[in-house]
Amino acid sequence: MGKVLVIGGGAAGMFAAISAARNGNEVRLFEKNEKLGKKLFITGKGRCNITNACDMDDLFQAVVSNPKFLYSSFYGCTNQDVMDFFREAGLKMKTERGDRVFPVSDHSSDVISTLTKELKRLGVEINYHSEVMKIEADEHGFQRLILSDGRKISGDCCIVATGGYSYQTTGSTGDGYRFAKELGHSVTDIYPSLVPLNVKESFVKELQGLSLRNVEASVYDGKREVYRGFGEMLFTHYGVSGPIILSASSYITKKLKNKEMKLVLDLKPAMSEEQLDRRVLRDFKENINKQFKNAVTKLFPAKLIPVMIALSGIDPEKKVNEISKEERLGFVHLMKNVTMHISGTRDFNEAIITQGGVKTKEINPTTMESKLAPGVYFAGEVLDLDALTGGFNLQIAWSTGYAAGISAQKIS
Repeated sequence: MGKVLVIGGGAAGMFAAISAARNGNEVRLFEKNEKLGKKLFITGKGRCNITNACDMDDLFQAVVSNPKFLYSSFYGCTNQDVMDFFREAGLKMKTERGDRVFPVSDHSSDVISTLTKELKRLGVEINYHSEVMKIEADEHGFQRLILSDGRKISGDCCIVATGGYSYQTTGSTGDGYRFAKELGHSVTDIYPSLVPLNVKESFVKELQGLSLRNVEASVYDGKREVYRGFGEMLFTHYGVSGPIILSASSYITKKLKNKEMKLVLDLKPAMSEEQLDRRVLRDFKENINKQFKNAVTKLFPAKLIPVMIALSGIDPEKKVNEISKEERLGFVHLMKNVTMHISGTRDFNEAIITQGGVKTKEINPTTMESKLAPGVYFAGEVLDLDALTGGFNLQIAWSTGYAAGISAQKIS
């Protein structure tokens, strides 16, 4: 039996501690906050999207950074294994649109209490208000943790599950990156990801609060398409947000550093331009003597009508029977190509996750152990791993936490 020290009481840390304890180790968990799972509490808008019930191929496709690194850990602890764990621990779950798995209660606190009960059942010693300042290691590997109050905690190994740099009020302040660097690891540049986007166009302010469903968003770097997604989005006073926009951010944050990108919305993706033109013609025939501004009420939500009319360049007072074919076709094309220019992302305080982190090439993908410092393991968001929205990032936390927990042992 070894003595395993876990730094961080988030999803990866708790799962690592549970896995290490189930493996017969004496486990001590150190959390700088007054409670566990602070970030987990606010995930999924407070509902906690535990995982995604998709098949394994789709799971890997949802990973944006270093999916191959996760092969061993994803198969070692699958999404089905995670659901089985929570089910056996007494948590009732449901699967919603897009295979997203939530607690039936819609309360993330139930997920946290399920994990906390299991930690206590297994005898894991939980140390609250315990901030780790340094990991000490020598040529033989891990030695001890130094806490902010000066305590020195020795153990056989430690698991770093400190999270990333997003939602810093929850304690994710980049400590793990510092620990990794002090141990000789490389840490890639970090960026806010799954984050809303700023756009240049002023019309977004008029649309603030408007949510659109079943739209398609594409992002272009020059002429090259770098993202395309279908689903729901939201306009804000500064730009755009919502699921498909957050997913888009995963593919463009690194590229946005020195350039501007183009966001194109297709408001009617189920129809081709020809089909949409026929639909518009029908609406025009029904409203042939009405003004243009009163003839398009069935095409858009009320808030969007004045903006679309302004973008069309057609005089809102113009009678429908006076609108030329060219104007009508231009209007149809606009509905399939509402264009905005992305000027940047919101900051880490609005980002769901951090993109970048400890270089995966320096970590054993089977055990999560450092290749540079024996006895030090890394799990979760501190690593250079990230995925799209839909429960995939929590699956990374569970899988890597499990791998680290069952592998953590005395340095031979």
